[in-house]
Amino acid sequence: MPTHNKQNMHIALITDAWLPQVNGVVRSLQTTIKHLEGRGHKVTPITPLDFKTIPCPTYPEIRLAIFCKSRVWALLDNMQPDCIHIATEGPIGFAARSYCLKRGLPFTTAFHTRFPEYVAARSPIPESWGYKFMNWFHRPSQAVMVPSQSMIDCLTENGFTNAALWSRGVDLSKFNATKSAEPAIYKTLKRPIAICTGRVAVEKNLEAFLSMDFDGSKVIVGDGPARAELEAKYPDVTFTGKLSDEDMVAHLQNADIFTFPSKSETFGNVVTEALACGLPVAAFDVTGPKDILGRAKDVSKVGALAKNGSSNALALATKEALKTADRAACRAHAETFSWESVTDQFVSHLAPITDQDIADMKQAS
Repeated sequence: MPTHNKQNMHIALITDAWLPQVNGVVRSLQTTIKHLEGRGHKVTPITPLDFKTIPCPTYPEIRLAIFCKSRVWALLDNMQPDCIHIATEGPIGFAARSYCLKRGLPFTTAFHTRFPEYVAARSPIPESWGYKFMNWFHRPSQAVMVPSQSMIDCLTENGFTNAALWSRGVDLSKFNATKSAEPAIYKTLKRPIAICTGRVAVEKNLEAFLSMDFDGSKVIVGDGPARAELEAKYPDVTFTGKLSDEDMVAHLQNADIFTFPSKSETFGNVVTEALACGLPVAAFDVTGPKDILGRAKDVSKVGALAKNGSSNALALATKEALKTADRAACRAHAETFSWESVTDQFVSHLAPITDQDIADMKQAS
């Protein structure tokens, strides 16, 4: 039955990003579901696992649902949820959006990924076209949830009028500063060790890190479509490939600095994960990193932001962070990113389906 007080709700969570993908979006959604269920809500995800899928062009690790509209509509009709949240702008998200518009039901969306920049990096399509399309997709939403204030500012500049803050937390038990055994490869690497984790893809701007002047060793943890090319181009860099969470945490705990070259984040979960492991962060002064590091009382204790967008500036920020940052301060700052407060934000933005919404829907049908 519809609810009005946002207690014990049945929430339909629509997402094109799901396991076996391992990325910030999937981690955030899984953790959000865990905390929502811990509060007594019921969450039913509709994901690519429910459909036939094909590999995403240029990114085969991502599976796209095909011919999914009728099944999405049937699932939602049978579910009769109290709230509908559309997390992604893929085929499943489109099907759920069309369902809500056809039925006259309120819904919320989220802006997890800067697809306009990603598409522009892979094709001649301008970013401005991408943002016009994204604005069209999210405009009917009661609230498009965005993980950082500077990302809200970006969307507002691109014509969005419904952006609302839904930040990100970090799993402080999984990502912790109690050092695990040093990865075997570290015993052969020259210190200091600079590490970067995440997708190895063109939009992550990894060459700014890989090419920077650094008197130490560089490690890339993760996999993706650009790995083979970058591994061949930078033979002096250690590429570990995809690791288990436990092994990734061991790398973060035992490295000396986390250098993050991406300029296309909406938040940057890997930044808070590194900080939670006591690892200082060097990054560009852009959306995501500046929102995370900028919340610290003293940025110099948790890392450094590059003064401009060059590889040289990133190298200088890396050296600066190595000199001034304190691992205990990094951990303490990560502890301010609570999933409890983040879940409060999420729930506050949800748009419950009312009795009147259902009455109007029945009358229209």
